[in-house]
Amino acid sequence: MALFKVTQVTKPVLMVGAIIAATACEREQPDTQPRWTDTAAPAGIPVKMRWYTAEQVDTGATLYAQHCASCHKPNAEGTPDWKTRDANGRLPPPPLNGTAHTWHHPLEILRTVVRRGGAPVGGSMPAFGDKLSSQDIDAILAWVQSHWSDKIYAIWHERDLAVSGGIQATR
Repeated sequence: MALFKVTQVTKPVLMVGAIIAATACEREQPDTQPRWTDTAAPAGIPVKMRWYTAEQVDTGATLYAQHCASCHKPNAEGTPDWKTRDANGRLPPPPLNGTAHTWHHPLEILRTVVRRGGAPVGGSMPAFGDKLSSQDIDAILAWVQSHWSDKIYAIWHERDLAVSGGIQATR
């Protein structure tokens, strides 16, 4: 037994109602939640402080020149064709200056890649865990991140907070 009988008169009414409902659903609704994307920093999230100190950046510059610059280049610009695998299926050294994917990774992952090397993530970077202390690795990462724009750093920082539960500025 039908609760509602569709007649010639009610069909147009139902169609108009369906069109109105569909139109209302398609209209773009404003999103009041702060969000980040790969191309835009969150609105209203100023980057006043970074997790590292100026001293770490200075130390990191020397360590980077000794251990990283031969592959990632002196200004962290990396290999031009860094997305193309070599004959062995390995990815070449990417830019670390904020123009590649490094800023997509939380601090702990960056530390792990330096310590264990890039092979586990498809790269060819050697492991530095036996050559560099945790403080040395942090100094290198500080120097690398000092090359990132405030916009890129803000996006990275939000991602890092989401994954790690928070880091505190040291200065």
